[in-house]
Amino acid sequence: MAGDTVLRLDGVRKSYGVGTPVETEVLHGVDLGLKRGEFCALMGPSGSGKSTLLNVIGLLDRPTAGHIYIDDKDTSGLDEEELTHLRGHAIGFVFQYHYLISAFSALENVMMPMMLERGRADLAMTERASALLDQVGLLPWQDNRATNMSGGQQQRVAIARALALNPSLVLADEPTGNLDTKSASGVFDLMRQVNAKQGTTILMVTHNHDLAARCDRIVELVDGRIVAQAAA
Repeated sequence: MAGDTVLRLDGVRKSYGVGTPVETEVLHGVDLGLKRGEFCALMGPSGSGKSTLLNVIGLLDRPTAGHIYIDDKDTSGLDEEELTHLRGHAIGFVFQYHYLISAFSALENVMMPMMLERGRADLAMTERASALLDQVGLLPWQDNRATNMSGGQQQRVAIARALALNPSLVLADEPTGNLDTKSASGVFDLMRQVNAKQGTTILMVTHNHDLAARCDRIVELVDGRIVAQAAA
């Protein structure tokens, strides 16, 4: 049904060095669909193409062939400005390294996507950022600089920042990879809460089998091909 699928990949291929003697195809005709509100783990050995796939889905890199649909919109015909706009509004990113701006407070870091979109800060942005920090349990720390926060807290700020423009899809690349077991479980629980309460679709790259088992579905990528999909 239209509107029920947030992400759809049809025959997506990605090659590097196209037209040269060293041309290499990394993704080999990937088909994948994610429903609205689904929490999916993407797993696979190092070098399997997970990061390439995430970059293509996140519209950070164009596929060599195939089609990517975000919220039923075919992205293949979009120009760079249109891709930037869609990426900014429909997709949130959470990385293994939180990439917070160390000189900024937690509140300012969460406000950054809104400021980039609208040009300057206003009361509505501040209220939105405060509400998101409250949602991730960090309202009392909103004025703290990133350097004065723990790794788990910083990743919570990164999650709040990813939600700033209310995206329908969040891409999380090893979001717990640099955290201890307790912090990793807490960050995952938070993402699960966001997924459940807001219906945000999440695709999470992880090597952690315990966390993957707590997702709705596990997709396994090997040598640029999806080799297995199953309910967790």
